[in-house]
Amino acid sequence: MTDIIDVPETSKADWTSDQEPRWCPGCGDYSILTAVQMMMPELGVRRENTVFISGIGCAARFPYYMDTYGMHSIHGRAPAVSTGLAVARPDLDVWVIGGDGDMLSIGGNHLIHALRRNVDINILLFNNQIYGLTKGQYSPTSEVGKVTKSTPIGSIDEPFNPVSLALGAEASFVARTHDMDRKHMQAIFKRAHAHPGASLVEIFQNCNVFNDGAFAQITKKDKRGSMLIDLKHGEPIVFGDDNERGVIIDAKGDAVIVDVAEVGIENVLVHDETKPDPGVAFSLSRLSSGPFMPTPVGVFRAVERSEYAGEVNRQIEYSQENGRASLSDLLHSQPTWDVTA
Repeated sequence: MTDIIDVPETSKADWTSDQEPRWCPGCGDYSILTAVQMMMPELGVRRENTVFISGIGCAARFPYYMDTYGMHSIHGRAPAVSTGLAVARPDLDVWVIGGDGDMLSIGGNHLIHALRRNVDINILLFNNQIYGLTKGQYSPTSEVGKVTKSTPIGSIDEPFNPVSLALGAEASFVARTHDMDRKHMQAIFKRAHAHPGASLVEIFQNCNVFNDGAFAQITKKDKRGSMLIDLKHGEPIVFGDDNERGVIIDAKGDAVIVDVAEVGIENVLVHDETKPDPGVAFSLSRLSSGPFMPTPVGVFRAVERSEYAGEVNRQIEYSQENGRASLSDLLHSQPTWDVTA
């Protein structure tokens, strides 16, 4: 992203469009939208240089409610559309919005390639473990045994773990937050925006109509202390009301939860989000098998890698400076053929 000077001061109202949000009353999407609208004035960016691109689904209505440029694209293709925009206009802030069905089902291939290429886009993945817009079918993140309209006897599919998937794709920035904590969301979104490359933020988001309370065991206020493991760079990974529990890496390389009093604080894993090898971050992502066990939130990985759009544009500049063929020349070079009736 290009630094912008003399950015006019804005407020939440300046980033809020004149469109009335159309989600079910009580939907977690409202809190995510509010968090983003309140955060944007703090980023020091211009609305005319900001773009929100979405796919299909409840979350995909997001661009309509932001007073910026935006595009409601097609199912699963938001990462691909955003890649094209980010390469053609590297000066823009590009945000990608999608749900677990949109991003991880038909859009799964586009997502992993945007991450591995390290395109400078900010991906917000709303995960409610269900298809909401199409009225309650199971999604790629639904748990085994989930009874829905499309799985009346229970799902037999093993669900995706979005954080694990992103880390496996060598994403340079991977984080998780949830819709019940606006401050945490905003802190994570700011980190994602500041990262020079592809960032993926999984957001636990409640669908109160088709999957109500899916994350209640870890996100309710009275549960967070004992169930949310807040990852903080450079600090021991501890949690609990009195930080009495912690995380270690055992002899097999697995992340496991222990009592701090038993192992000693000096043996608790110190979180390093900048570690080049994503192995430890991946182990942390596997710590919980579902939103009913202590679950890590925060930044899992934040490393520096070559950014895709910058590298592409450097190649173009090099070709122009060295008399190489232009893109138009290449498109019209041999072999070509004419199609006639």
